[in-house]
Amino acid sequence: MNRLHWQSLALALSILVFGLAVFARLATSPSPQPTPPPQAAQEAQPATEQAYVTPTPLLPSPEPVPVLPSQDTHQVQEDSVVTYTEALIGSLSRLNPLYADLNPVDRDISSLIFDGLFQINAYGEAVPDLAESWIMGSEGLEYVVTLREDVLWQDGLPFTAEDVFFTVSLMQDSSLGSTAEMSQFWRTVEAQVVTPQIIRFRLTQPLASFLHRLTFGVLPEHALRGTSAAEMASHRFNITPIGTGAYQLESLQSSDGETIDIVNLRVAPNYRLRTDGAEGYAIERLRFRLYPSYEAAYAAFQRGQVDGLAARNWDERLPLLELPNTNTYTSLAPALGVLLYNWSEPEGVRFFQELRVRLALMIGLNRQTPVETHLNNRVVVADSPILANSWAYDPTLQYPVTNPLAALDLLRTANIQTPKSPQPAEGEPTLTPDPIIYRFSLLVEDNPPLVAIAREIAAQWSQYGLEVTVEAVPAPVLTQRLEDGDFMAAIAQLTLASDPDGYAYWHVGQAPDGKNYGALADDRLSELLERARRDANGINRVQLYQQFQRRFIDRAVAIPLYTPLFTYVVSNKVNNVQLGIITDPTDRFRTLRDWIISS
Repeated sequence: MNRLHWQSLALALSILVFGLAVFARLATSPSPQPTPPPQAAQEAQPATEQAYVTPTPLLPSPEPVPVLPSQDTHQVQEDSVVTYTEALIGSLSRLNPLYADLNPVDRDISSLIFDGLFQINAYGEAVPDLAESWIMGSEGLEYVVTLREDVLWQDGLPFTAEDVFFTVSLMQDSSLGSTAEMSQFWRTVEAQVVTPQIIRFRLTQPLASFLHRLTFGVLPEHALRGTSAAEMASHRFNITPIGTGAYQLESLQSSDGETIDIVNLRVAPNYRLRTDGAEGYAIERLRFRLYPSYEAAYAAFQRGQVDGLAARNWDERLPLLELPNTNTYTSLAPALGVLLYNWSEPEGVRFFQELRVRLALMIGLNRQTPVETHLNNRVVVADSPILANSWAYDPTLQYPVTNPLAALDLLRTANIQTPKSPQPAEGEPTLTPDPIIYRFSLLVEDNPPLVAIAREIAAQWSQYGLEVTVEAVPAPVLTQRLEDGDFMAAIAQLTLASDPDGYAYWHVGQAPDGKNYGALADDRLSELLERARRDANGINRVQLYQQFQRRFIDRAVAIPLYTPLFTYVVSNKVNNVQLGIITDPTDRFRTLRDWIISS
């Protein structure tokens, strides 16, 4: 019994010591704090840090990735991750696809973070992306889109029709602060969630290019729930994006604590779970270095600090062609340089409205010589209002050859009023008859190659008794005068959309408040455009657009001059880059999945 007594006492003492140790540990440990909800956590951040914190960590890491300061952003700490570095010109504003059209830097980066229901393939066609399938109603007024079920947001939540509906609701609101065209169009569209994986769109009139409109980047409703359109422009989400794209934000870097110099993206783990992301994407990290000017970006490429650089205009193209040890890729840019006439002439004057006059101006002009002389290797001569690499382009279209004698004959027989010479004052000698058939001005941007082209055109037309004055103005002035219809003839560069629908520029109903700047009035041309944009049958649309192109040339409603070239240059260690049709500069990343960087 004595032996058991001592054993019991020892056991009691051990329990007492253990209890004292546990109590002491609890007394010195901090109390556990509840994890704040995401919105509360965002609001707790100091306002001065909002522009420099990366919110979307690479899953599955639970820790946020802050802005990484760097005294010299040219020297970035490297690791074993395969990285492609590209130079962008400008500054970062919002990584939000709804504002992407306002800033080229935002547009390029956002296109990799966010997906649309559809995407544009190498032939310019809209094909499913986040959409699994779609059905169009018999009258072309309803589209029912079924969504993929294997898509997760970069924070792990499933993608649903609620996300699409929420995004469309924002775009419909003019207080969003994005482009006016966006809200104007989407206010004509009704969206309805049918099931979590089905959304229905109803249009006010048939629109064959509607699928092209569904390429907008979709936003996550769960991350922005309760946010109004007016609050979006300043929302923290714009620098803490959550998308469904192949890449997600890894970090931002700043050399001075105020300006972001580097944006790092990383392949999104959740994207790897999808069938289209399971293979490829050998480039694990995309690094974008931001430069204030093209000259700084070009110098960085020369120093080997970046692997890629895209020209934004023809002035930037030629220097890129001179860089050694590079792979250069070229396609047609989505734009058309064209000579427009103002059909809205004073009453009794029918110069540009007269078919014989327009035909004379067309066949009396040699376009190739001035265009190829002053924009050599920067543009190609255009023969159609539709891009030559578009599915709607008519390869059989023949532009008339230059024929000065026929042009002169057309002008002589045209039904136009010849301007009268001023009458001499009493006592003055009688003036010789004025040989000038007509006088008009040719408006052009004050850009040396364009001014030179305009002067050569004026010189050629002067052979036919026409007095043409070249009027060069700054680009903003040119834009305003085109919109006001304040010109007689003008050389303008029109931006073309991913779909070949030319309704905005050439339909009679788009003047005076639309982009039919010269008030072109050709009823048959307008009818073809109406039918093509209402008929979703691809074969029918091709035929209608071919008829449109032939009439455009036969009636000489305007003179196509050139199509700019889009140029993208990468280091020769970057392989498998391919450019199809370029409907937007971000299309250069279309085959990013296949790119490989050799050591």
